[in-house]
Amino acid sequence: MPDLGRLLTAMVTPFDDKGEVDYEQAKRLAIALLDSGSDGVVVVGTTGESPTLVREEEIRLFDEVKSAVGRRGTVIAGTGSNSTAEAIAATKEAERIGVDACLLVVPYYNKPTQQGLFEHFQAIAGSTKLPCILYNVPSRTITNLAPQTVIELSKIDNIVGLKEASGDLVQAAKIISGVDKDFVLYSGNDSDTFPLISIGGYGVISVTSHLVGAQMKEMIVKAIKGELAQAAAIHRSLLPLFDAMFIVSNPIPIKYALNHVGFRVGKPRLPLTTPDEKSAAIIEAVLKNYHIDLPIN
Repeated sequence: MPDLGRLLTAMVTPFDDKGEVDYEQAKRLAIALLDSGSDGVVVVGTTGESPTLVREEEIRLFDEVKSAVGRRGTVIAGTGSNSTAEAIAATKEAERIGVDACLLVVPYYNKPTQQGLFEHFQAIAGSTKLPCILYNVPSRTITNLAPQTVIELSKIDNIVGLKEASGDLVQAAKIISGVDKDFVLYSGNDSDTFPLISIGGYGVISVTSHLVGAQMKEMIVKAIKGELAQAAAIHRSLLPLFDAMFIVSNPIPIKYALNHVGFRVGKPRLPLTTPDEKSAAIIEAVLKNYHIDLPIN
């Protein structure tokens, strides 16, 4: 598979004071993330508020961010949908723009069977030459992408990886054991990154790397090198920050944190709101305990 990087940040979508996408700030954020340790960015994923973006905004974000990043890092486009036809159309547009890969979430709400999931991802992969990363997040989609389904999908040449956010390390281990060595597994939960790498995972598609990218990169590098005690120490030190970034629904906390440390990204779009006072106070208190790696513009 192409080397997409071990630390990918699931980038927030900045909005201006009127609630419109701030494309210039999105480009600045992508570069700042690369400068602070990320190997690449995922655009228009869950953290990027994909459910409230319209197609034109999504396609322009792919284009603007890729033009800003160039060859400095990878850009993975979130083109998944619960409509196979819409996912194919978005993936084709992303390929035309020249992104490096696409991220395909398990279809939500319509609750397909495992056979339906297989045929859905097979159809999207068959429509593009882009590398495809599957995304399993049953806490949001309800449906779990079963290990055997992943193993069968991994046999398709351009399905190259999985973002696994089930939180089930046994399931992750079964997948790693069953897929070809060229198929990689990314942690979809920041707090699972170290354990997953320890059992053969590849890296993480992260939220908290907005703030502590260099520290997360160091943890990953040490874990890959087998320096497990040092990697585990970094992992433990970051756990309170990981918890704070998911105290309420993502991306509410990370957007609040970025604004708080001085990198303007605006409020989330409805139906998401800014955090309540208690949650905001917890986020602020935790942030005081960390060095923020992100360059502030």
